[in-house]
Amino acid sequence: MASVETPRASPDALLALAKKEGRGHLKIFLGAAPGVGKTYAMLTAARSEMQGGRDVVAGLIETHGRRETEALVEGFPLLERKPIVYRNQMVREFDLDGALARRPSLLLVDEYAHTNVPGSRHPKRWQDVDELLDAGIDVWTTLNIQHLESLNDVVQKISKVRVRETVPDTVFDKADEIILVDFPPDELLKRLAEGKVYV
Repeated sequence: MASVETPRASPDALLALAKKEGRGHLKIFLGAAPGVGKTYAMLTAARSEMQGGRDVVAGLIETHGRRETEALVEGFPLLERKPIVYRNQMVREFDLDGALARRPSLLLVDEYAHTNVPGSRHPKRWQDVDELLDAGIDVWTTLNIQHLESLNDVVQKISKVRVRETVPDTVFDKADEIILVDFPPDELLKRLAEGKVYV
């Protein structure tokens, strides 16, 4: 009787799997344009997780004064922002150490491409998120497509605007899940007219 040989995983595949073990999962709510409702979609999905018994904390949410988004934040445990003095002004930024100490099952961190204030541990928010993931914390975040580094030149050609805050494609490629959030152009223009899109 012939024996059936089970295929063996390559050493590289096993090493990659071992590195991923214990690492948090990253979900990106990717917007085709500003104002399409990335934060709203993230908060709505996170509310379902919280109602299912998951420990969800709003690490940093940018509502941009939108009442609907502010209403969705209500009920989530909030992580206090860390005060940092920058150019003789008090700026409140994401508190990475507070998030690591709190260790929720799921942390919501808006605006993945954000540049942190000088004096922060990392220059970019995506680097903060990477440290959280390394600590085993799941993170959900938001990103507009124009902030993806490889699309920067394309966006500049179309819009004539150079986007300064970008996320490297290699970091984006590590995401475990990407949720595309989009609106038809007419609906987006309507939201802009209603003041629901920040300029």
